[in-house]
Amino acid sequence: MIVLIATRNRGKLEELQALFRGSPMELVLPESRGVQMPVVNEDMGTFKDNALKKAKALAAASGQWALADDSGLEVDILGGAPGIRSARFAGAGASDEANTRKLLKVLRSTRKRRARFKCVLALAKPGGESITAEGSLEGEIAVKASGEGGFGYDPIFFLPQYGRTLADLPFSEKQRLSHRARAAEKLRTLIPTF
Repeated sequence: MIVLIATRNRGKLEELQALFRGSPMELVLPESRGVQMPVVNEDMGTFKDNALKKAKALAAASGQWALADDSGLEVDILGGAPGIRSARFAGAGASDEANTRKLLKVLRSTRKRRARFKCVLALAKPGGESITAEGSLEGEIAVKASGEGGFGYDPIFFLPQYGRTLADLPFSEKQRLSHRARAAEKLRTLIPTF
């Protein structure tokens, strides 16, 4: 079954395609099916509501099933920020590097660096029916970036149990334990009854 994915982020696309490989869903970009990705203002207050808004908008615009992801980084000492503004932490259109630099600067004078990645996946049918699944991964914000893999905040998201950042881990290992992997695993169990 072809499912359109509501993202322009190549990193997310590749991760999600790998996570759903072997499932009944084949994830493709809307453009590959001649569908224009609708502009969706991610103005909701939670990852879940933003993911649902994107999935439902794409499903309605295309007449096909759609999958959306909303995810981000929550830092305890910042009251959960950057949270739903993770991609825009350093401003609208900010690069991954700019967001990372800003976060490191904000945290430079604290040792309290506990954080988590959260992900909500929403799958929507054209008629509006939808399901969601959430995953999270606990860790800390490193003092400096390390690693070449991943994207976003991966180079500064430190996993104490591995002694490395997410960007230092091999792709296969990241795919096994990431917040997105955990959400995808839960969603896969819901799909047969959906």
